[in-house]
Amino acid sequence: MTGTETGGAKRVILSADDFGLSVTVNEAIERAHRVGILGAASLMVAGPAAADAVRRARALPGLRVGLHLVVIEGPAVLPPASIPDLVDAEGQFPSDQLRLGLRYAFAPRVRRQLAAEIRAQFAAFAATGLTLDHADAHKHMHLHPTVGRLMSAIGRDFGLRALRVPAEPPGVIAAAGGRPGFGDRALFRWTRLLRTQARRAGLVTNDACFGLAWSGHMTSARLLALAPRLPAGLSEIYFHPASRRDDDLVRLMPTYQHTAELEALCDPGVAAALARAGAHRTTYGEETTA
Repeated sequence: MTGTETGGAKRVILSADDFGLSVTVNEAIERAHRVGILGAASLMVAGPAAADAVRRARALPGLRVGLHLVVIEGPAVLPPASIPDLVDAEGQFPSDQLRLGLRYAFAPRVRRQLAAEIRAQFAAFAATGLTLDHADAHKHMHLHPTVGRLMSAIGRDFGLRALRVPAEPPGVIAAAGGRPGFGDRALFRWTRLLRTQARRAGLVTNDACFGLAWSGHMTSARLLALAPRLPAGLSEIYFHPASRRDDDLVRLMPTYQHTAELEALCDPGVAAALARAGAHRTTYGEETTA
């Protein structure tokens, strides 16, 4: 089920990825929710600052929290001895997306370990006691057919009801001043497979997603250009805010404008622009209970 199937009016989810990656990210998410327009965040359950993120989330009952599944470039939940074909000796997934993708597709032993790790991450989220609002994946790795299928099926066992589909309409981005290329258009078409998998699992999905073309650069200026061009249905705009650029963020995302994204989420002008556009702010939790 997509957002348009639950109503055609403009609705928008404002979310933040990488909750639990660092204290500076967690600080920004808390501030953007308390002071700004952030309604949801996606938790990296094995992130270095996951415990701090959970503590903050428990004190923010209005913040909807989902699972930010990590199966590339980040820490696993299971010990390396349990998933030796997935992670290195420190329990870290590699960054080579092509190599990982081929192994996830064609190596049965790797797929079994992948399924075990995905289940472990959902279980770790459940252990926090937080309500599971939605799920998505680090670097949109759930666009891989194997990851998407396992994530949808296993997620249902843990009460998952909504899944982000990173479908960014090239026409909207072009109208807002972007320059989508062939790769952007191809990716937009490829997202249909994930949407089909989610529908088969009975999950609610968004109709459109924004934050890919301008990942790490969702500034006030870009949001002001995007707001009046949001399509009908359910859109998600996701961010990577941080209160400051710490060493880990500089290493992992050297070009991202983390603090500018926090400023955008707290900018009254952005909230006003969304209101003028007739975009009702919502969350996946509200959509699945409507």
